[in-house]
Amino acid sequence: MLTSSSHTMSNNNSYSNDRGSSFEAEYAVDPASGGFFIPILKSKRHDDLKEMLDSNKDSLKLEAMKRIIGMVAKGRDASVLFPAVVKNVVSKNIEVKKLVYVYLERYAEEQQDLALLSISTFQRALKEPNQLIRAGALRVLSSIRVKMISPIVMLAIRDASSDMSPYVRKTAAHAIPKLYSLDPELKSQLVTIIQKLLADKTVLVIGSAVMAFTEVCPERVDLIHQVYRKLCALLVDVDEWGQVTIVNMLTRYARSQFINPNLREEESDRDFYDSSSDASDKPTTSLDPDHRLLLRSSRPLLQSRNAAVVMSVAQLYHHAAPKTESLLAAKALVRLLRSHFELEVLTNLTTDSNVSTILRELQTYISNSDKHFVAATIQAIGRCACSISEVTDSCLNGLVSLLSNRDEAVVAESVVVIKRLLQTQAADPKEIITHMARLLDSITVAQARAAILWLLGEHSQKVPRIAPDVLRKMAKTFSDESDIVKLQVMNLAIKLYITNPEQTSLLCQYIFNLARYDQNYDIRDKARLLKQFVPNQGGKIKSQAARMFLANKPAPLLQSHFKDHEDLQLGSLSHYIKQRAAGYVPLPLFPEIPPSGEVRNVEPVVTEDSKSYKNSDKMGNSMLFWGSEPSSPGNSSSASSSSGESSSESSSASEEESSEEESSEEEEESEKAKKSESPYEVSTSDDETVFKKASKERKLKEEKSENSAETKVNDKKTNLDLLLDLCDINNEAPVMTPSLGGFFTPTTAVVAPLTMQLVQPIFVNTKPMELLNRINGRGLSATYRFTRSPHLYSPSMTNINIMFVNNTNEDINDIRLGKKNLAVGMTLHDFACISKLPPNCSLPATLGIDFNDTTQPANFEIVSSLGNFNVCIKPKVGELLRPVKIFNDLFLEKQASLRGMNRAFYCLNAVHS
Repeated sequence: MLTSSSHTMSNNNSYSNDRGSSFEAEYAVDPASGGFFIPILKSKRHDDLKEMLDSNKDSLKLEAMKRIIGMVAKGRDASVLFPAVVKNVVSKNIEVKKLVYVYLERYAEEQQDLALLSISTFQRALKEPNQLIRAGALRVLSSIRVKMISPIVMLAIRDASSDMSPYVRKTAAHAIPKLYSLDPELKSQLVTIIQKLLADKTVLVIGSAVMAFTEVCPERVDLIHQVYRKLCALLVDVDEWGQVTIVNMLTRYARSQFINPNLREEESDRDFYDSSSDASDKPTTSLDPDHRLLLRSSRPLLQSRNAAVVMSVAQLYHHAAPKTESLLAAKALVRLLRSHFELEVLTNLTTDSNVSTILRELQTYISNSDKHFVAATIQAIGRCACSISEVTDSCLNGLVSLLSNRDEAVVAESVVVIKRLLQTQAADPKEIITHMARLLDSITVAQARAAILWLLGEHSQKVPRIAPDVLRKMAKTFSDESDIVKLQVMNLAIKLYITNPEQTSLLCQYIFNLARYDQNYDIRDKARLLKQFVPNQGGKIKSQAARMFLANKPAPLLQSHFKDHEDLQLGSLSHYIKQRAAGYVPLPLFPEIPPSGEVRNVEPVVTEDSKSYKNSDKMGNSMLFWGSEPSSPGNSSSASSSSGESSSESSSASEEESSEEESSEEEEESEKAKKSESPYEVSTSDDETVFKKASKERKLKEEKSENSAETKVNDKKTNLDLLLDLCDINNEAPVMTPSLGGFFTPTTAVVAPLTMQLVQPIFVNTKPMELLNRINGRGLSATYRFTRSPHLYSPSMTNINIMFVNNTNEDINDIRLGKKNLAVGMTLHDFACISKLPPNCSLPATLGIDFNDTTQPANFEIVSSLGNFNVCIKPKVGELLRPVKIFNDLFLEKQASLRGMNRAFYCLNAVHS
């Protein structure tokens, strides 16, 4: 007992010394926070998840990964699970692998050493058939912030930028700023990739490509010249956050490339003699057609559901549009939401013609449930009354009517605004002050009570009977009032003593005596100061009391908070905080002499064989959609020359469109060979083309090709011709699209020094492969084989011969295709319906599939009277290639243009023809 009591006393004596902060005391309450429990909790934490991740069942791994991603989404630390999670990066389950990549993207930067051990797995995942896996692997690679692997990430981004999936190309665009921040020395190579992504025609990619452009090379305006009209045309179809990025970028582009649309209005505000002296020196300004295209393309976005999109278009109209059109953006901002910014917009746009409409709009906001918003609305009404004198009386009447509102916050804010209006001498204050003095007993908001007392003190001579009575009431409750009210009571007391000392001298002394012993030192100091002006305190200072306290006060200046910040970009962080934030780049000034608009005229790429373009509806429709304005007549005349001249001119046009020109012809060809690593180069090389002009040129080409059909065989053909010129190929020759990346991918209008000749297939496999088993097909079986010949429906389709066999004793009716489950970009042409297949008989069918240069399987259903059967056709790489005869020099040139980290060796048996 004695020991425990002494121990308790020692603890009590040293309590102030041993006790830490209040936070330590709170943690001490939790028994699990003691030192005895910490090792146990850390060792047992997440053991169940680790066991589930180490199990052999994919269902347990998937459930564990879902729980881990849920922890990450809630902000909990899951970094201790990194070793257990990273082992499952090789899982064969697609869903597990997706969640693993999501986790690794979050913690790859923190656990760099463990992430580097799996970098080979990430590289292999870049070749996965699933586009989500490829994109996830690229995200993880770009999240490992180790400069040593920047070349590997660079190669991954380069390959992903030429991927067949738009989603993977979008991910590549997002990875570019990460790699640039890690290694700025790679900027030149990244700019080349950005140029390729900007030329992409997929709306999913364009927004991310522009984002990468603004992060890496915003000064390279020449990259935007070629795609400017395409960006304007696709602006409505891009995703919402892509629209924000593109509009913000185009705002800066318009400020640097177009003349000021408000220049004429600015000159009209100058002095008469000054403006007439140099009127002949400056020509009249008109809106550039491309400038008008930007405004017209962005105008529908004002109806967007995304507030950021509307705000970006509003700042475009504010900074780069004529003032007469900026009102369109103001209407859209009002529609967004009821907030303080909307009130700022409304009050700044108030004029004599629209003030009644704005006041009716503000009147509806007063019934809002948000008290702060209602207070801001009343302040906006006061600003409207101060700026436009015609509505001052009506605004005052409306504010006075709000004094009888049930909501005390509305009444209080109305009193404060009326006080400001009366300071501007907008109306006779006698009746209003009388009405507010009667409400003094019911108003409890300190700010409003102080405003009423201030008005009574300022206009005490106009209400000589009311002011002393109010002072008497306030003297009774002086001790219970708030500090701001006490200060105004003392001000009222000294003002009434100066104007009416007979009735208020004793009240002044009583109030100053109460204030002398107040707890607030500000009130005590003010009481000591004002007591020098009461009776029995003579001197010179007393004679100057009226001049000091009853002087006219200047009216408050009601103006917008953003008045001195018009130069800041609207909607930016700097505009919000009303000062230049770190990293803020001001908008460029309008040029006095704008650059020539011909830089935005992109030459159409016209190949020798116009029939291939005529047969390709997809290519023609895209040209019509991206169509820009016609170029100069000189270009059209040169394009309608002979076939040899047109090919050389198209080659020179592609050289002019590239970002950098090399000094020698060999360097130019090698540079283009580096860029041509994807089959998407064909679809992305002719952006911003003029469809009308291209159609005329193709008609001229057709006429010349018909007249010189015999001599055309000997002409030189480009790689693009070999892939698209399918009309001059014999029916026996196989027509397949290449899938070996940069090896057979055509470059943009580049004339090869040597030609590749099409040859007939040396070998055609006649052995069929099983498509539908007779057991699974309930008696119906099917086999297929690749015929290596062009399909009649489309030359880009692979021709497949299917043989159906009826193994039953009854007829099988209505054999046709059912549902199709194809990858993105793949197309399938149905075979003709087989109405009846007799027993023990077989019938062939021809199927056409465009695999879109992939080896992904084509899944579809075969429907018959026996039921529906799911089948799958997976092509081999060799079935997607066309046989060509290539010369040794051309082969070596193509081999030098290949880039990659892997090498494959094959043994081929030479066949002598």
